[in-house]
Amino acid sequence: MASAAQNLPMLVCGNRNYSSWSLRAWLCLRKAVLDPEVLVLPMDTPEFEARIADYSPTRRVPVLRIDKECIWDSLAIAETVNERFAHARLWPEDSQLRALGRAMAAEMHSGFSSLREALPMNCRARQRDVEVSQSVSNDIRRIEALWEQARRESNSTDWLLGDFSIADAMFAPVALRFRAYDLDLSDATRSYVDHWLRDEDLQQWIALAEQESWVIGHEEVGEPTLEEQKNKGESQ
Repeated sequence: MASAAQNLPMLVCGNRNYSSWSLRAWLCLRKAVLDPEVLVLPMDTPEFEARIADYSPTRRVPVLRIDKECIWDSLAIAETVNERFAHARLWPEDSQLRALGRAMAAEMHSGFSSLREALPMNCRARQRDVEVSQSVSNDIRRIEALWEQARRESNSTDWLLGDFSIADAMFAPVALRFRAYDLDLSDATRSYVDHWLRDEDLQQWIALAEQESWVIGHEEVGEPTLEEQKNKGESQ
């Protein structure tokens, strides 16, 4: 059984390019000013199946290992990081905003299945042409309404609840989905996506994802654009 270095958290992730839940956990660690050891296990491979049981009781990623402790599930990891390392700074001090953020995080955690299934997170993708079903459109409209409500109630033009919060981490993969596919989005939605894309931590994750060679066929939706092909050529 492998373990993290003493007192230093280790995050076991899936492919950075595709693993939205891993991204959420990693962002919370980074926003808590932690630079955890990261172990990437390539999903949908024999290596993943052979090694994941050594780290995860659910055989899923992400998993946070702190000495002999094991915390699984992105939302549980986020709350643990907030409690132990971020001194509760990953939620607003205002109780009403905190409640709104928790409701949003929970809704993202358990909902939007149509969006997640039809439009996988793909850090390398750029504005791919896709056909959007009514159920996916409904998910998009709901997310836009949530983002607009949060920024309005917090009087924020940047993060959802004023400062960065766990709610932002939960929706970061959605921001990447909104960049990856050619979708009809409001100006307010695009401003939040652009804010995320300027974030140094997310830029670091994207850069590492673009260096990965693994490709999961069923996660590749839509034809690669000329921009993607150009970026791939420049990275080789």
